Amino acid sequence: MNSLLDLPYAGADPLTPFPPAEQALETPNGLLAWGGDLQPERLLQAYRKGIFPWYSEGQPILWWSPAPRCVLLPSRVYASKRTRRRYNSGIYRLSIDRAFDEVIEACAQPREYESSTWISREMIDAYCLLHRMGHAHSLEVWRDGSLAGGIYGLHLGGVFFGESMFSRQTDASKIALIGLCRILEAYGFDLLDCQVGNPHLITMGAEDICRPEFESTLKVSVARTDIPRTWAQTPKFESRW
Repeated sequence: MNSLLDLPYAGADPLTPFPPAEQALETPNGLLAWGGDLQPERLLQAYRKGIFPWYSEGQPILWWSPAPRCVLLPSRVYASKRTRRRYNSGIYRLSIDRAFDEVIEACAQPREYESSTWISREMIDAYCLLHRMGHAHSLEVWRDGSLAGGIYGLHLGGVFFGESMFSRQTDASKIALIGLCRILEAYGFDLLDCQVGNPHLITMGAEDICRPEFESTLKVSVARTDIPRTWAQTPKFESRW
């Protein structure tokens, strides 16, 4: 990684503008700035520009805008026949914003192949505050009354910025993603921002797009005011898929 001194400093004022995203480094891909804090004003400003925080415990806050960008159009979410059957089986029940704190805490637990997590206590507190302000949402997957999986992220205009998901039961994270996409489609969202692609997301319909295409869509979408910040449990959300 380049020295942080070579990067723009985010500044003490949460309203300090970020540098243009096209100034982000190629290696590591998307690193744009460092420092600052996770106050709601700064986070909302960052996401409107396609910038997000991602750093490990003990590091300063690092701000990223990778290219290409991984996105998923809600109507194009895909699942295998096995996963679709499981979604329609009734084994799992889905809910919206019923357990946001539990979902982000579960996402913060290190995976089996990891020794640490990037979702620090500072990050948890920041996104829980955004949730209380109506900007962040969670989708929960339940089995036999216990939380089996979930996903959380940030909602601005017609874009949902997916942050993280987790699974404690077979296909629970896939079911969470499907359920989220069905909600987003029902409300007329333009896209789900997945930030950086991985094989799991690509197999479910996500795709990489270039920075100009992403930023062009983002500029229009985040300005939309026709999608409510409070989500209701819709019939489409609970129906078979």
